Amino acid sequence: MLLRLPTSVTEAQECMADGAVPVGGATLVWATWQRDGFPDQAVSLRNLPEATVVGPKTLGGAVVLHQVDDRVPQVLRRAAGSVGTGAVRRTATVGGNLVGSSLRCLLPAALVLDAHATVLGSDGVYATDLYEVVAKRHLLLALHWRTPVASGYHKQPAEAGGPPPLVVATAVHADAEGRHHLRVAVRDGYEVLSGSTACDDGTDQALGALERTDVGALPPQAREAVHRQVARVLADPAGR
Repeated sequence: MLLRLPTSVTEAQECMADGAVPVGGATLVWATWQRDGFPDQAVSLRNLPEATVVGPKTLGGAVVLHQVDDRVPQVLRRAAGSVGTGAVRRTATVGGNLVGSSLRCLLPAALVLDAHATVLGSDGVYATDLYEVVAKRHLLLALHWRTPVASGYHKQPAEAGGPPPLVVATAVHADAEGRHHLRVAVRDGYEVLSGSTACDDGTDQALGALERTDVGALPPQAREAVHRQVARVLADPAGR
């Protein structure tokens, strides 16, 4: 197998046009390749500047999870830090988790940040929403988001190999007029649900409004976890 390491978007497009298979951190594809056979060519974006940036509003798709640090919002940092073991986080990438994994531990965090993605397609680089990235398995270059006022992340403990643990991600954003808006995303099993509401009138009002979104359809235990996390993020002085 030939591993190609483009250093520009043009080179990456050429790799795709030649049929090279995106490899990410190889944590998800290696076992499959060993079983089914290796492709003739694979492509990694680890040398592509657009895919390796880490900043307050941007995170590259080729960034390894253990490199996600306090330059990004707390909700995204904690989500990355909760994935697998330390060994996994030293090889798995942001793009691999969002696009290649069925668990998508980073997806709730990205949703509450109101993130969008830049992806590399056959016609070049373009922006799209996260649901399209996940559904069509695009080659992710980077995530971009609005800086939140406050954010939080909770992942319930779970045994390795068991059902996916519940994840609750929250973030508070301020608009141009200074009004605050709460975004919540929940992974329950393999499904990710989200909801949003104004939150300047307090926790009870925000929770009542969330009950009228998709979040209100969650099982009681999951809704209780949502209530705890919403109360926690809105109790943060920065989030009110």
